[in-house]
Amino acid sequence: MIFRTTLAGAVMAVGLTGTAVAQDVAVITPYLAQPGTQFYVEGFTAQAEELGWTTNVIDTAGDVAAVISRIEDVVTQGVDAIVINVDPAQVGAGLRTAADAGIPVVGMDAGSDPLVAANITSNGYAMAAETAVYVANRISGEGGVVMFTFDPFPPVQVRGVIADAVFANFPDIEVLDRITPDVSDGGIADSRAQMEALLAANPEPGSIAAVWAAWDQPALGALQAIEAAGRAEEGIVITGIDANPQARDAIAQGGNFEASVAQDFQGIGAATADTVARLIAGEELVQRVIYVPTQLVTSANVGE
Repeated sequence: MIFRTTLAGAVMAVGLTGTAVAQDVAVITPYLAQPGTQFYVEGFTAQAEELGWTTNVIDTAGDVAAVISRIEDVVTQGVDAIVINVDPAQVGAGLRTAADAGIPVVGMDAGSDPLVAANITSNGYAMAAETAVYVANRISGEGGVVMFTFDPFPPVQVRGVIADAVFANFPDIEVLDRITPDVSDGGIADSRAQMEALLAANPEPGSIAAVWAAWDQPALGALQAIEAAGRAEEGIVITGIDANPQARDAIAQGGNFEASVAQDFQGIGAATADTVARLIAGEELVQRVIYVPTQLVTSANVGE
């Protein structure tokens, strides 16, 4: 509700100064198969619809390189602003095209870059630390841990870096593997397959103490593999990040999937729209990274 009020105020300010209110905004992402991205986009488009904006959501279906040409396309079309959900470092040519045309680019859970006016996201450092510490405490600081990471995407990459640092502080924790799953279908299927291989390679009960995942899809894939292998009773602790509906259901069941971190996806989308409106109003942004609050979700509060 705060974001909506702020956004309306920003748009009113634009109208009072006589500057054209944004009418056409493009949202470009290769990750629309991910539930989190879907929720970001829903939050953004809901705000845009209230304001009478036209929003063009473009999904490149896992093709990061295609984002560059899509940015170039919408620049040619003369959009008022562009929102990206991709690593800015991988689409620099497109960002330069937008900058040359004077079109602001805002990151929606993307990454920081001089050509991106602001990045609206959750605090990945804090989320990763919270779940990694949860794992370390649950396994009493010892045992084998499997990590699922995704370095090609900055908001997720930093989570792996922080988890690495947390686990390195526990000399009796061994990271058995650091897996980057195929995310073309969301990440569950390949994560399950890779976890099945790890379970086969570590057949002794207790040889795997925990699975730390940088987002929920790998955690869900690992859970499926553990249950299918008949090893759920070993007490392998699983954590994710995002607290998407599937993850919440798994946590509520009281099994191996014990914790995730709820991001305010709708809030990120709304805050991104807020930022676009502020830029269109001519405001010079002081804060280039805007964090939206998160919450650890366990069986104790999953129903809230």
